[in-house]
Amino acid sequence: MPRREGIFVVDPDYAAAPDHPVESTERFYQRVVRAAKAVFRAQGTTTTLHGTDNLPLEGGALLAINHTGWFDFIFAGMGPHLRGRRLVRFMAKAEVFPMPVIGWLMRGMKHVPVDRSAGASAVDAAVECLEDGGLVGIFPEGTISRSFELSDFKTGGARIAQRAGVPLIPCVIWGSQRIWTKDLPRRLGRTHTPVIVRYGAPVSTEGTPEEVTARLKRAMSELLDASREEYAREFGPFPSGERWMPTSLGGSAPTPEEAEEIYAREKEARASKKKKKA
Repeated sequence: MPRREGIFVVDPDYAAAPDHPVESTERFYQRVVRAAKAVFRAQGTTTTLHGTDNLPLEGGALLAINHTGWFDFIFAGMGPHLRGRRLVRFMAKAEVFPMPVIGWLMRGMKHVPVDRSAGASAVDAAVECLEDGGLVGIFPEGTISRSFELSDFKTGGARIAQRAGVPLIPCVIWGSQRIWTKDLPRRLGRTHTPVIVRYGAPVSTEGTPEEVTARLKRAMSELLDASREEYAREFGPFPSGERWMPTSLGGSAPTPEEAEEIYAREKEARASKKKKKA
């Protein structure tokens, strides 16, 4: 049976790990993690973590994570933190780094800025972090999936893992979209919202980036199916038509095709706005 470990629910065979000799002493990021855990504790958020033994205690690894909510980077980082107080450097849009508060936090936690017009520099920075023995997190979908299904994956994660020669670890989060995501009301109070995070076994990086990416998506699809089944069993049943549920499960979220159309319109609007400013 799963058991409690602080604010988390973990697998029965979970064993505490020794603190990472370097990352556990990084004061700024560790304080941010403590603050995030305090917020989740105040909200009554229950986070179930599976497969933490797939996370390395030392050395570099690339975590590939599905994206359904704004807090996904926090939830994805909880497993590594529980496993030796390790820290994940996330690849994030370069536009947020100059911002007064968010940018200060991102820079302080040494996340990796991604300039979409010059992706090679972001790849270089991620590879360097991995080769130095760090953990890097990437969202292969590139943006939040409004359909709450896995959308198209970019091949950047496969390319980075291959260049750095590190494990490529699939990670799937389910339930975070109920707290804060695109187009839905935020539920940031004491809502006791459950979230499940699953870390899978490393995916083989042999073959072309396209082959690795397809393999990664299959692995993440299997993890997602397992988490959805567990979520419905442990925390359901849920009314039909819920907006945070995909249409394949009886919800009223946009279909993958509708979500792609919305995203395309957003990209067009951003490009038009940028052109007008130029």
